[in-house]
Amino acid sequence: MTKHVLLTGAAGFVGSHVLRRILETTGWTVSCPVSLRHHGNTDRLAPLLARPDWAGRVDVFLCDLACGIPDTQRARIGHVDYLLNIASLSGVEESIADPTGFVRNNIELMGHVLDYARQTGPELMLHMGTDEEYGPAPDGYAHREWDTILPSNPYAASKAAQSAMATAAWRTFGLPVILTRTMNLVGPGQSGEKLVPTVIRKVIDGDTVPIYASTDGVPGMRHWIDAREFGDAWLHLIQHTVPQAYPVDDRPSLWHIVGVERSNLELAQAIADHIGKPLKYELVSFHASRPGHDLRYALDGSKLAAAGWAPSRSLEETIADSVDWYLANPAWLRTGVAA
Repeated sequence: MTKHVLLTGAAGFVGSHVLRRILETTGWTVSCPVSLRHHGNTDRLAPLLARPDWAGRVDVFLCDLACGIPDTQRARIGHVDYLLNIASLSGVEESIADPTGFVRNNIELMGHVLDYARQTGPELMLHMGTDEEYGPAPDGYAHREWDTILPSNPYAASKAAQSAMATAAWRTFGLPVILTRTMNLVGPGQSGEKLVPTVIRKVIDGDTVPIYASTDGVPGMRHWIDAREFGDAWLHLIQHTVPQAYPVDDRPSLWHIVGVERSNLELAQAIADHIGKPLKYELVSFHASRPGHDLRYALDGSKLAAAGWAPSRSLEETIADSVDWYLANPAWLRTGVAA
């Protein structure tokens, strides 16, 4: 049976890749509310909608989810089998510059999405969270599902609040919520201020790349995963798992979607090596230059691996593919649109 999906954030970097994976691997139809105020870019959707076999399965329309979904658009969307929630402001620097407005946006957006889910009754609701909800991870440790939440910056706090709101709706209203948390996502189509396109741009121009590090010169560590792999992981969860239910279970389903660990410096060096130019870099104090920035994030992905999913693409393949894409699409190296 054909399923109908409501996908938020489809014009964003991650959402556009999730949409592509849905169109490539299923016959589902997809409703996509987009808001350019939330830093989406419809150029990410244009190649998908240009395919006649896909265009008829996708409905893209303007809707600011922080303001709710009007009744006319509810009627337009119709019945929803799956609600996939990706839309959120995601820039740490932006959250530091305007913490109240940033947090308000993400909380109001989440509230309206949960209201819509409560009123329409989808089979499941997937929500995208972040490793930053846990705060920094000590050397040698990877956070496990349901570890203590201890966010370090307003962005991370707003995402932790979204997870808490979804958990409360799961208990109060019986919503079939599945929470996921993941780490740094990379791939084609990220906007220019993110690390990968920034490194590409600076290496090409011969400029120095700032690398966040501790005061004693240890570069920041992250886990990295291809956004296309994230889409595959969500499809696996939809097709192979069942949401936990209250009061039989004491908490909703939570899964970590995990890639491989590399330092920011290692990632930058791999990018420079693929371009074939030297990497000029400078280690900068991570907290002095970016308050609320954590030196290391890490997630344990063993639960999802035991459920039958693991990334199929290596980080090296993703870096090569991404660099080649940006070199073929240089305008994305200069854009200031957030993803």
